Amino acid sequence: MEKIIKIRNIGISAHIDSGKTTLSERILFYSGRIHRMQEVHDVSGGATLDYMELERERGITITSAATQVDWDDKSVNLIDTPGHVDFTVEVERSLRVLDGAIMVLCSVGGVQSQSFTVDQQMKRYRVPRIAFINKMDRTGADPERVREELVEKLGLNIVPIQINMGVGDDFVGVIDLITMEAITFEGNDGEKVVRGEIPGEYAEAASMEREEMLESLSMFNDEMMEMLLEEHQVSQELICETIREATINRDIVPMMMGSAFKNKGVQPLMDAVCAYLPSPLDRVSFARDHDNEGSEVPLASDPDGAFVGMVFKIADESFGQLSYMRVYQGRLVKGQQYRNARTNRKVRIGRIVRMHANDREDIADAGPGDIVALIAVDCASGDTFCGDGVNYSLESIFVADPVISLRIKPETSADQERMAKALGRFMKEDPTFRVSSDHESGETVIAGMGELHLDVYVERMRREFKASVTVGVPNVSYREAPSIEAEFNHKHKKQTGGSGQYAHVVGRLIPFEHDAESTYEFEDNIVGGRIPSEYIPAVNKGFIAATKKGPLGGFEIVGCKMCLDDGSYHAVDSSEMAFRTAGRDAFIAAFRKSRPLLLEPIMGVEIELPGEFQGGVVGDLNARRGIIISVEARGTCTVVNAEVPLSSMFGYATVIRGMTKGMGTFSMEMARYAKVPVKIGEEILEKRRLAQAK
Repeated sequence: MEKIIKIRNIGISAHIDSGKTTLSERILFYSGRIHRMQEVHDVSGGATLDYMELERERGITITSAATQVDWDDKSVNLIDTPGHVDFTVEVERSLRVLDGAIMVLCSVGGVQSQSFTVDQQMKRYRVPRIAFINKMDRTGADPERVREELVEKLGLNIVPIQINMGVGDDFVGVIDLITMEAITFEGNDGEKVVRGEIPGEYAEAASMEREEMLESLSMFNDEMMEMLLEEHQVSQELICETIREATINRDIVPMMMGSAFKNKGVQPLMDAVCAYLPSPLDRVSFARDHDNEGSEVPLASDPDGAFVGMVFKIADESFGQLSYMRVYQGRLVKGQQYRNARTNRKVRIGRIVRMHANDREDIADAGPGDIVALIAVDCASGDTFCGDGVNYSLESIFVADPVISLRIKPETSADQERMAKALGRFMKEDPTFRVSSDHESGETVIAGMGELHLDVYVERMRREFKASVTVGVPNVSYREAPSIEAEFNHKHKKQTGGSGQYAHVVGRLIPFEHDAESTYEFEDNIVGGRIPSEYIPAVNKGFIAATKKGPLGGFEIVGCKMCLDDGSYHAVDSSEMAFRTAGRDAFIAAFRKSRPLLLEPIMGVEIELPGEFQGGVVGDLNARRGIIISVEARGTCTVVNAEVPLSSMFGYATVIRGMTKGMGTFSMEMARYAKVPVKIGEEILEKRRLAQAK
């Protein structure tokens, strides 16, 4: 147990370009894991954790990378995650298995569009976090404004445990409000941490901020509250204990600051990770017990318990599949057999490795809290492995639906084979990447989270699998939805000699609001056995089957509530199949009467650019049917937030670079679905009809 107390499983996640990978590189250097720091855009090879060739070329993180470092006497499993929303599944699956996180924010950008996504993911998996305000050396840095945004926009209870000494070029270090010391960083790489007296010009501000910090913390500790009321000195031990407890309970988010690029503030951050973020013993994970009607059972971080581990990520490599696993309970021992709860098959574990980016170190076993990788074990992402005596499964990750698709075509029959191999591997690795076949044209269609997402996979197909493919124009995932309530009264009747088919359904199709979260609902209002209860699920299945392909353009139907109010059956001729067919036909008939609309994905777009280019960029967004939500100045930059249809955003990366002389950056993520204007809707449907007719 003593070993488990010293484990920290943490992730670094944030908005694009906040400095996550640079921060990870500093952590590796200061912990002695690497002996030379490299930068994301370094010509000598890029950052250690960006080990893919594509990541180094583009200067972005595409896949989450795991490593382990020792800090003081703690063992820290660290995962660096991508910032682009296109690779959000990497963040999702990492947070699913982590105990704590560092949420990195830019001191100039503050809370940006994807900070909301990261925040939602951390809340979804109840992950305690520390907020780190990075890039304090940038012109326009304003940590106080970032703090206000975290409180107002994300609703977090932020408790600063440091304040800055200077900003921009004048940033020299931080003041620790717990020990009331000034911390500066000396040496060629900031490796020497110097603690000293607080300079006179910061003494008053530090004293006020400390009082505010103690007041915030006293809300979570009665003893501290009493000491403050009686004006007694609060001990450092009590402050640290309270911060740790409130952070683990997710009552507060401690806020720290620094500049990873300028080697300032990283060591105190790691000290705080070890001091305030939870060990595996501090977090309770739950599994479903399939031997006990799927009831929830808590897992104990006990090395002597029955083994339970979850595969949260897989990567296919030349020597076989690499499966990343988090051990929750018991011990994983090389050479032993464990049961896959999904397939119910026993699998022998041949090789266990500890990962350091793309390097691996063989180990004989792993205990609770460890994050390791298994080599050449056939399994899928989200699979739970169990030891003897238990039949548990852990809840899998949340997977968003794709919003964009591309048609791809191999150039030769040899390329067809290589492409099929590549697609099979990518689908296994990434649950947000989907592959289907167009029935009319027979072409292969790939779907994903954004243009960059699909672009990366097409490039990987060419490089890693040597598959030459031709890429078509991107397709938008439109939806069809009803606009008015429609009734149905449908009778399915077939008499062909022998037993026939008979089913009769009566009810209503009710539209939802277009921004409603739910896409389909079923309401059973049958009374008095007008339709036998065993046939009602079949009617619902028929309704659901009909939503897959709408009558307007063959798009998925959303926003429907189906009410089954009445009907009739035949004692001999009725069957589940008959009621399923009746449900499907009734749905289509009702949907045609409901004045169907076409809906399109609207993207939340955030653009950061120099102020002088604002007019042209805003005008261009308006021309793309965009709605400007806000325009605000942040230091020397202007930030434009807008909602723009996805169909208007293809190739925007090139456009924004051209309009801002290469100085503008943008990020976008799915916001909602909205009604397509009638004229544009007609054009979309006409194009689709022509494409299908070819």
